[in-house]
Amino acid sequence: MPDSQSSSDRDAIRAIIVRQFASLSWSEEHAPGWDDFTGDFLAGASLFPAARPAKPMAVGDFVDRMRRLSDTSLRTFDQAVLGLQITVFGNIAIAAVGAEMTENGDETSRSVEMMLLVKSEGQWRIAAQAWDKASAINPLPDTLVSGATSR
Repeated sequence: MPDSQSSSDRDAIRAIIVRQFASLSWSEEHAPGWDDFTGDFLAGASLFPAARPAKPMAVGDFVDRMRRLSDTSLRTFDQAVLGLQITVFGNIAIAAVGAEMTENGDETSRSVEMMLLVKSEGQWRIAAQAWDKASAINPLPDTLVSGATSR
């Protein structure tokens, strides 16, 4: 595959990731973008939150859970991409994202999110997404904190 095509594909995937994080950020002045969030997934895509044991969650169920939280205990939620690595091979790709979340303006946490993406009918979509929380014993990799994007 020509490098220009891979670059174009990485740009399209990067745009999906930026949209994903922006759509799940909200405040009293800014509503979440539920439709933008769900629109980037393939039908039947599974999410795997950090809780263990691992259990797949449908995208709609995740949105319902987050919507309930946004109406009750999670009045503000801000997500930021700290770093990103994308690898494309033909019509499949993986993306690793270092992220930081701030809940209700004061509780900050970090995570790594991994996405499996598939290109179908000229559009990239997320087929599966999983994430895990960062901690002192499980810190973010330096490559996902730099703010840089690669491959």
